[in-house]
Amino acid sequence: MTDDTSEGYVDPTKEAFARFREMDRPGPVHMLNLVRLRDRAAYDDGTVATGAEAYSNYARESGPVFKRLGGRQVWIGKPELMLIGPESEAWDIAFIAEYPDKDAFVAMLRDPEYRQAVRHRQAAVADSRLIRMEPRTPGAQFGSVGD
Repeated sequence: MTDDTSEGYVDPTKEAFARFREMDRPGPVHMLNLVRLRDRAAYDDGTVATGAEAYSNYARESGPVFKRLGGRQVWIGKPELMLIGPESEAWDIAFIAEYPDKDAFVAMLRDPEYRQAVRHRQAAVADSRLIRMEPRTPGAQFGSVGD
């Protein structure tokens, strides 16, 4: 967690979101989430909470929308060490969320219940990465893709 008040990456830009929507591949979409939390949440209304508490509120309130739209969490882990890469990119949470298709992700972002919940994420997160991925079946060899 960090007290860093500099602005990290928290929300997608309009341009990135437009590119996401233009990718019209059928089938599931995996979203790799890397999240660095603030020590103290930064709520516009002055609500006092830790970043972890605010993120927990986000998960609790957005979870029903995520599930209703067919989403599921396929993997979660606690990052321990940046072995290769900049040490400044230390993360508190790493997980992969699966959506049935890109339209389910778009629907979640536009859902009124989700739009209320996302204020907790915005208050909690100091920096993040959200990477769209096409799920593949692992192959027999390390790093290979199966049939």
